[in-house]
Amino acid sequence: MPYQEDLETAFVELRRKVFEERDYYWVHKGDPWPESFEELWADEIVQEAGTHSILDIFRIIGPDDDPDDNTLEPVTEDEALRVLGTAKLTRAHVPEFEAFAYARWQGRCAVLHDELGEPREIYFWGASGD
Repeated sequence: MPYQEDLETAFVELRRKVFEERDYYWVHKGDPWPESFEELWADEIVQEAGTHSILDIFRIIGPDDDPDDNTLEPVTEDEALRVLGTAKLTRAHVPEFEAFAYARWQGRCAVLHDELGEPREIYFWGASGD
């Protein structure tokens, strides 16, 4: 996602985009796609199997919160420095992001910077679904 200061706005925009573009796993092949998030998550099979996308993440947690199912944990500058040796992550660091801890049904995100150290993107990753 393009960088913006408000992480919540970027998160909501990404979820909307993925939903509208149907860029997620829909368990009912051949059936109509849901018209709303509420309709999507009312489906018991979706609740169990997930969508294999950012739609399986419901909220962003803060640095003092413990990660839990369906949460998104931003990488802090301190964590980036400790794990990858820099507080200013770039696209070149993305292949190394598996070094940041996360579990199934959880997501992470990190601000990516350009060569001048300016924030340019927010990168989201994680694992969900069965």
